[in-house]
Amino acid sequence: MSAHFADSNVRPDPDPELVAIAEYVSEFQVESEEAIETARHCLMDSLGCAFLALDFEACTRHLGPVVEGTTVPLGARVPGTRYELDPIKAAFDIGATIRWLDFNDTWLAAEWGHPSDNLGAILAITDFLSRRNAGGDKTLTVRDILVCMIKAHEIQGVLALGNSFNRVGIDHVVLVKVASTAVCAQILGLSKSQIIDALSHAWVDGQALRTYRHAPNAGSRKSWAAGDATSRGLRLAMMVAKGEMGLPSVLSAKGWGFSDVLFKGNKISRSRPYGSYVMENVLFKVSFPAEFHAQTAVECAVELHPQVKDRLDSIESIKLKTQEPGVRIISKEGPLHNPADRDHCLQYMVAVPLIHGNLTAEHYEDNFAADPGIDELRAKMSVTEDPQFTADYYDPDKRAIGNSVQVFFKDGTSTGEVSIDYPIGHRRRRTEGIPLLIEKFRSAVSGHFSETQSETIHELFNEPNRLDQMPVSEFVNSLIPV
Repeated sequence: MSAHFADSNVRPDPDPELVAIAEYVSEFQVESEEAIETARHCLMDSLGCAFLALDFEACTRHLGPVVEGTTVPLGARVPGTRYELDPIKAAFDIGATIRWLDFNDTWLAAEWGHPSDNLGAILAITDFLSRRNAGGDKTLTVRDILVCMIKAHEIQGVLALGNSFNRVGIDHVVLVKVASTAVCAQILGLSKSQIIDALSHAWVDGQALRTYRHAPNAGSRKSWAAGDATSRGLRLAMMVAKGEMGLPSVLSAKGWGFSDVLFKGNKISRSRPYGSYVMENVLFKVSFPAEFHAQTAVECAVELHPQVKDRLDSIESIKLKTQEPGVRIISKEGPLHNPADRDHCLQYMVAVPLIHGNLTAEHYEDNFAADPGIDELRAKMSVTEDPQFTADYYDPDKRAIGNSVQVFFKDGTSTGEVSIDYPIGHRRRRTEGIPLLIEKFRSAVSGHFSETQSETIHELFNEPNRLDQMPVSEFVNSLIPV
């Protein structure tokens, strides 16, 4: 009896996936210049999204110290604000602003998500350490941020390829927490075994439910959930840095592990080694702050706008074809209660550009949504799955996100069917998309900073070699309003 008791309490070897992630963040050398260049654009775009979000009170009321009026000397800064906070709260604030408008980069697979959400923790801890070590022998640079972004993107994105957390009701921010924990542990100088320990805590946490992304509970939590996840990842890494022990079989423990308790007995799977694949293939939201499965549908609607804008009262029906995830996630009928509900409604995101020729963050606000013409068009729409769109969506060599829109009129005439497979933010449209992504950033910066400071920021991103070598503390300082 005692022998059996002793055997059952032997600490197991760590789960292989924890080991693989720890080895990747500790040992992998990023050599892909395409990944570095894309990461630089991703850093630029994520900050632009954060600056845009600062115009919305629903976002800014979450920012700043937990105890009003307190500051942390040499703390982490929140770009676009004057806040100087402990790094965990700063990670939340940065992550929340980047994610707030649903305008940052996207990854679509069996699971979905926004890998730049991890920048909240990455930027907060690197700024914090850089300020505390100013003049020291371990200066962290923007190049270090880019490498960490590539690795965080890869962990989140590769795990998303074959593991559908949404199908068991778990939100994709579980992968933000895991990725942020891993890269922050490495930034803090933790050993491989400590990184494994930190990762185990990210998996053992009770995970966020997708409740806040779906009717009838869709709401603003979906805009700060990523900030919460990335800050939690940093918190766990900092706890292990102080000696907290890990849970080696957190994924596989019989009856008590993640797989049995939360994943319906499925094992966490991985179809490819960790490298730089995700950053190279990440999707940018260039033109529209809209859930990514709808991006090409919005493009189709903008293209159709000139043909329908003077015939809105004559529309009989509108046919939308999309991928299976688009049907499952964002096809919504009935009342939409808030901006978070609207920016995840395919029909709403098509109706607005059919009427107005564009879709912006302001179009989701209550005063704009009060226009009865929007719901009148929504009521005329039918949404169906196109099997080819679905097949191309899951094809790893295509990674398409196709949609089509066709409008039919009461006199029996119709527009042609406009169909787009690849959104402008796709890797296959990089040449077309990057100039527009830069313009998106310029507009966001110019709308938030003085003309002089705006030009300084723009010049910085126009000089990649100088930017890469810049100390993080100096870089973040350039993003604080003068």
